[in-house]
Amino acid sequence: MRAALFLPCAALVLAGCASPGPQDAAGQVAALVRERTGATPRLAGPESAALDREIDALLAAPLAMDSAVHIALLKHPGLQASYWEVGIAQADLAQAARLRNPSLGLSRLSGNGGVEIERAVSIDVAGLLTMPLRRRMETRRFEAARLSVAGAIEGHALATRKAWIEAVAAQESLAYARQVNAATEAGAELMGRMAKAGNASALDVAREQAAHAEAAAGVLRASRAAGAAREHLTRQLGLWGAQAGYTLPERLPALPAAPRELARIEALALERRLDVQAARLAAQHTAADLGLTRTTRFVNVLDLGYHNKSETGADRANGYEIGLELPLFDWGGARVARAEAVYMQAVQRVADTAITARSEAREAYLGYRAGYDLARHYRDEVIPLRRKIGDETLLRYNGMLASPFELLADAREQAQAVSGAIDALKEFWLAEAALEGALGGRLDGPAHQPTNSKEEQQ
Repeated sequence: MRAALFLPCAALVLAGCASPGPQDAAGQVAALVRERTGATPRLAGPESAALDREIDALLAAPLAMDSAVHIALLKHPGLQASYWEVGIAQADLAQAARLRNPSLGLSRLSGNGGVEIERAVSIDVAGLLTMPLRRRMETRRFEAARLSVAGAIEGHALATRKAWIEAVAAQESLAYARQVNAATEAGAELMGRMAKAGNASALDVAREQAAHAEAAAGVLRASRAAGAAREHLTRQLGLWGAQAGYTLPERLPALPAAPRELARIEALALERRLDVQAARLAAQHTAADLGLTRTTRFVNVLDLGYHNKSETGADRANGYEIGLELPLFDWGGARVARAEAVYMQAVQRVADTAITARSEAREAYLGYRAGYDLARHYRDEVIPLRRKIGDETLLRYNGMLASPFELLADAREQAQAVSGAIDALKEFWLAEAALEGALGGRLDGPAHQPTNSKEEQQ
């Protein structure tokens, strides 16, 4: 009897000696994120010198989009805090494989010259019997935590990409606003000289001065927008101090040669999105909870123990004791009803998540195609026509067939077109990032290669 009780306990004690490390769970999350985003997160340790050197190497050149995502996954402290959640879930999973510690009872009574000593050791038999089911439940919880952390990392990577696009576009808009401001300043000076020569009226001078004043205000607005966008990107990267002085590329990547052709976007979203997978896993988890609740509906506490008693002048008595909770007042019906309600709630949430994922995938793809068509329209139609009008106006001006007023008016219209082209290209890249987010990860392919035409760079 004694050996039968203590051998299982010894095995459980030995099984509880091994403790999992957070790096094991973090490696699983890193593999999932790398497969979906192309970036590899890493759990930061107390030694930061090597990490800073790695980040400094990435910041030595103008910060590319992929480099920004890589830095954010390594450096952002809030994301690192979320990363540790999977280690906590793994510890909970390991805890589910441990039986509740045995209880030891000892009593000593003396009187009338005699001593009575009782000893008892008991273990949780109910916990031992339900341990496989509890371990399966904690495994599902660990999977849910793994998907949740991977989703948080994926969401932060997407937000970093959008912040990078916004920052580069704002910087490009600021540079062009300064060029427009310099051009309007030159126009205002030209009009002033023409007025002194008697070739322009005071109204013409006021118009050009107003155009220059509006251009200067545009520089101030663009400067404010560029500063705000850069600080937003810096927060997403988790940088501060000297590392916050990074440089950005001068312009956004060129428009791809062709848009993506995706025929099954709804199915792709349901297959790849982590929120859909997490909702399905939550439904399975609640179903397992329902099974455990039904299993322990009547018997929730069952203890088995070894009992030993010795008295002065009497032989030692050995035996056992069983502790059982009697379901007199609580038959477990309320717990079962609650578990069934939670399960049905989880089922409906799966359906809601799937409907939302389908709709967001369609909306994102429509926005992506519309953004591509608009950016291509500016690239292939609006900008070439504006450039042609500018060239013809300049030729007519050089041939004394057009006045300076026409030349300055055309320059203002061309500036508006270029600003619209910059905004259209920014909106396309934001829509492309939103599409990948709606479909659950990066979608690299040959159709996504940017063009590098001379006209595009100009």
